[in-house]
Amino acid sequence: MKNTIKILFLIYLFAGLQIIAFCQNRIELTIPTAAEETEYVWRTIRDISFFEKFNYQVNLPKGKLIIDLINRSKANNLNDHDYKSLQQYLQDSIYKKSDYKAGYQKIAEQEKLINELINKINKCKKNWKFREFQTYRIHLTLYGSGGSYNPDDGSIIIFTTPEGQFKSYQNPANTIIHEVTHIGMEASIMQQYNVPHAMKERIIDQFVLIHFGNALPSYRLQDLGDNRIDQYLKKKSDFKNLHLIIEHL
Repeated sequence: MKNTIKILFLIYLFAGLQIIAFCQNRIELTIPTAAEETEYVWRTIRDISFFEKFNYQVNLPKGKLIIDLINRSKANNLNDHDYKSLQQYLQDSIYKKSDYKAGYQKIAEQEKLINELINKINKCKKNWKFREFQTYRIHLTLYGSGGSYNPDDGSIIIFTTPEGQFKSYQNPANTIIHEVTHIGMEASIMQQYNVPHAMKERIIDQFVLIHFGNALPSYRLQDLGDNRIDQYLKKKSDFKNLHLIIEHL
């Protein structure tokens, strides 16, 4: 009898752990502080030549100071004083916490879908390491391109507007899953094989489109991607040995 009770207890415990794991939220939404937005605007200005090279449309605060900083960035002439000027400008004249609430709400509405897709990514059959984080911290911003990621800590920055609009897609889940995939492939695929930027974007797009096209019907391939990889990535099973495909390109 005691053994039966123990077995039943273990069954219930295991089932409970499965439910907790299934329901666990994989994303944490954050509204940035003025200091955090300063840092992101600064990085965007610092990398403005990169964005222009690949024809990214970036949003930045308006004003003469921003124009001057862009010009100084292109001349490789930014300094600490420029950063402090930007920090004061955003704090005193630009930043309003309420500007992020609409975008926050729209992402929150897609939370269930985003969690489901993140959980499915790790189940995809792969003979290479996909780096996964238990929680992805999603930072909102009014500036920059559309989305960016940090593969070291699993954080993602996603652009929104005070009206709750997003770049490229009405559904922010598209961009978030795109960035989660970037994080997973960065070390084992992109860095390991020194994949060029345009090829990198195409691989990510094909992965998301092929695996999650039904769940994300508005997801589409970017124009900037290098389509030479397309002939090798046509179905889910093709990604199992993605590392071998990249190695022999």
